Amino acid sequence: MDTGESSDESPIQAKKGKSKAPRKPKASALKQKSPAEFFAENKNIAGFDNPGKSLYTTVRELVENALDSAESIAELPFVEITIEEINKSKFNSMIGLIDRERIDEALYGDFETVKAREKRLAKEARFQEIQAKNVALGKKVKEQVSAKAIKGRGEASFYRVTCKDNGRGMPHDDIPNMFGRVLSGTKYGLKQTRGKFGLGAKMALIWSKMSTGLPIEISSSMKNQSYTSFCRLDIDIHRNIPHIHVHEKRDDKEQWHGAEIQVVIEGNWTTYRSKILHYMRQMAVITPYAQFMFRFISDTSDKNVSIRFARRTDVMPAVPLETNYHPSAVDLLLIKRLIGETTKQNLLQFLQHEFVNIGKSHAERLIGEMGPDFSPKTSVKSLTPQQIVRMHQLFRQAKFDDPSGDCLSPAGEYNLRLGIIKELHPDMVATYTASAQVFEGHPFIVEAGVSLGGKDVKQGLNIFRFANRIPLLFEQGADVVTRTAMKRINWNTYKINQTQDKIGVFVSIVSTKIPFKGTGKEYIGDDISEIASAVKTSIKQCCAQLKSKIVKKIQAREQQERKRNLSKYIGDATGAIYEILKESSQLHAKKKRMEIKDEDAELLQKVSSRIITKETLSEKLAQHVEQVDYEMAMEYATQSGVREEPKENIYIQALEPQKNFIDLHSPVFVFRLFL
Repeated sequence: MDTGESSDESPIQAKKGKSKAPRKPKASALKQKSPAEFFAENKNIAGFDNPGKSLYTTVRELVENALDSAESIAELPFVEITIEEINKSKFNSMIGLIDRERIDEALYGDFETVKAREKRLAKEARFQEIQAKNVALGKKVKEQVSAKAIKGRGEASFYRVTCKDNGRGMPHDDIPNMFGRVLSGTKYGLKQTRGKFGLGAKMALIWSKMSTGLPIEISSSMKNQSYTSFCRLDIDIHRNIPHIHVHEKRDDKEQWHGAEIQVVIEGNWTTYRSKILHYMRQMAVITPYAQFMFRFISDTSDKNVSIRFARRTDVMPAVPLETNYHPSAVDLLLIKRLIGETTKQNLLQFLQHEFVNIGKSHAERLIGEMGPDFSPKTSVKSLTPQQIVRMHQLFRQAKFDDPSGDCLSPAGEYNLRLGIIKELHPDMVATYTASAQVFEGHPFIVEAGVSLGGKDVKQGLNIFRFANRIPLLFEQGADVVTRTAMKRINWNTYKINQTQDKIGVFVSIVSTKIPFKGTGKEYIGDDISEIASAVKTSIKQCCAQLKSKIVKKIQAREQQERKRNLSKYIGDATGAIYEILKESSQLHAKKKRMEIKDEDAELLQKVSSRIITKETLSEKLAQHVEQVDYEMAMEYATQSGVREEPKENIYIQALEPQKNFIDLHSPVFVFRLFL
């Protein structure tokens, strides 16, 4: 019996009325990330987007480190790179894991249900039936499309990557930090370097730790060192410090110097095989003074690869020099850093020694322009933030001479030409090196090569891009070289067919600062007018050289055609002339009174006495054609003069490389004078 007031609320409404109060967000704690942790979480920035790209980037980083090491001691590089495929069973034994059979098949991503299997088999049976009918009717048989792969990452593939070089080696005590501490190395500073981020093998170690958990192994020995350093380590990603497993000195019985690095990572050889081999081939083009030995080893012998990229020359580019900053290329933060690091006491010395193209008189003028608060003897360490801003503003507005390209080390026309000939075997090749130019206070040099024909070259434009002497293989469409070659060069002007001819376009850009675009730093943007103009000019210079060669080739072909046509009619012309002479001699014999010249009478007499026959006339006419052809060739050679290149390339190797010598460089050859 209800004795109280009835409630209007339903049970549902009452339940809603008891809803929880909104939760207050927890106060977020301040956290920090180490550099190693940052790159581990953003590995795509360093080129480790996926297992395949990670394998490619690991090879690239190790090869470039090896080249830098050998070049730093003026040693002709010899680099051995080996990729060994490791199956799942072998990998498990390496990490001490016992293989287990599957218990619950339905738990796995590649599991196929009974219904799905029946559907697949029925589809295959229908396809086979259709194929049989087509064969009976004589129709074209279609290939069976393979079943779609089941979604999911699938079975992982592991590879042991080993790189051995003959370079400088590493000091024993520095090895752990050189590999186990991100953003520490020897390549920092303002100079031309191959690296993009300064990570090198460190990122390969981070990827190894993420994908396999196995450490990296380093063997190293320096010249005149009696031992080999061996180190096995991984990296503490959160603290950005090396975790050393083994670090010891071993006997160096072979007296070897260099480094050997071995790392086990997850990868995908199948999808990135062509990229890796393409990279090695392009590296052989831009560094013909290096020898590369590349091997891929698998349990399946059919998949094994062994390629030797032979050395073509022993002429190496100069080592890039570290330089000071140009005043127009610095910002406030950099000026403050330079002030903190300088050993100079006053402002005058600071401006003279920490920047390029500022002499004493120029520095004094700048200080006078800065205002009354500045003087040549002002202590550089005592400058206020406001004074530093004033200095920066003046740097941006004042006029300075452009920096020279003396600190840069391009491959050189000689090496670029040799590399192209060595790897592509073209019918024609032209090279050009532009003078040093400047963008945003940084010097840069553009080298270009254009080839026609060759081995393994497709019809149309084949573009090869290099930045600081390393190949760029990705994001080609947006690159300044690609856009220039495809849109800004009128190839028909140079007698080159852009779609039918096999054209190789090689452009190498070296600078103290390469203006890469994108997070992966895989291409150079088209928005810097100085670089775009230099690239266009360099390619056009190569095309002009090729046009001259093509025109000469066309002229030679036309000359051969004329000779062929003349030779073709020698028989008919000889027969007709001989018949006329024969009839004239007979007529002259009958009519002695014919008034003819003595020399003509003598000729007719020789014809009648058969001293001159049809065969002798044919021989004389053929000799005349040869003589005319020879005279035309001599006239052509005289007009060409010294510009005419030899028909055969000649390469002379040094008999005793240990002797002292001087190299005299030319775009197409190097003359070596032994002392």
